[in-house]
Formats: sequence, C-alpha cells, structure tokens
Amino acid sequence: MGFNYAINEDVLYHLQGPQGRDVPKTLSIYTVTARLPIEADGRSRYRIKGKTEKVERVVTEEQISQLK
Repeated sequence: MGFNYAINEDVLYHLQGPQGRDVPKTLSIYTVTARLPIEADGRSRYRIKGKTEKVERVVTEEQISQLK
C-alpha cells in the first residue's frame, strides 16, 4: 500500500472519540507536511498541520480525506 496524499496537499481531519467513535465537530482543514514510514500493518502515516490552529498531528490515512 502506498501514499494517497502528497506533501502540501490540504485534507480534512476526522476527529475520533473513545474506541474510535466519531465525534461531531466542525470540519478541520489540515495540510500534509510529511509522509512517515508505513506502519507494520501496512497503514500509511502522515504528519499534518492545522490551517486555523497551530497544531500538528501524526495520523493514519483512514483519519483524513480529500477536500471536495
């Protein structure tokens, strides 16, 4: 499995609550700042930075989606 998002691409981050449940929240736009090593189970990881808040996160590919 490879990477589906490019560095400097804007994405939507989906916040997850306890046990992976979705939490209702306004959409958060982040920018991909780095591609990280693929996890042992084959999931792609990214470092993303918030557009409106000065927060950086490390996420797996299923936690983000393309802007529409």
